[in-house]
Amino acid sequence: MAEPGESLKVRLSRELREAMKAREALRVSVLRLLTASVKNREIELGHPLTDEEFQEVARREVKRRREAIEAYEAAGREDRAAQEREEQAVLETYLPAGLTDGEVDALIEQAIAETGASAPSDLGKVMGLVMGRAKGRTDGRAVQERVRRRLGS
Repeated sequence: MAEPGESLKVRLSRELREAMKAREALRVSVLRLLTASVKNREIELGHPLTDEEFQEVARREVKRRREAIEAYEAAGREDRAAQEREEQAVLETYLPAGLTDGEVDALIEQAIAETGASAPSDLGKVMGLVMGRAKGRTDGRAVQERVRRRLGS
């Protein structure tokens, strides 16, 4: 858990040390991977990451796990899918709490009202507003399905 005023990068470093001391192999592996991804992103951007940028990196890693889970399940490799789920759970501790279904629905309704969307062709306008306001706290595919249903496509 985060200490008051502690940046996500400092928290990652602290939790990696704790996992190493506790000999938690999976957690150490995932946290090392996240550390490498954060360092690579810092090199790309040329500056230390803000917490928001850090969360973007963590979100990207979670998305990779989600895609891997789907691929392993489709291939009948439940053992590998289970490991990816465990890794995803570790990574998600670095993300803000997700939005509830009710909050997502409210964002969708608000975006539809603001854009005057009424047809499936307005999907892009609505999605842009919703995802901008959700700031990565919800899955884009799930939102897209809801918006499609709401716009009648």
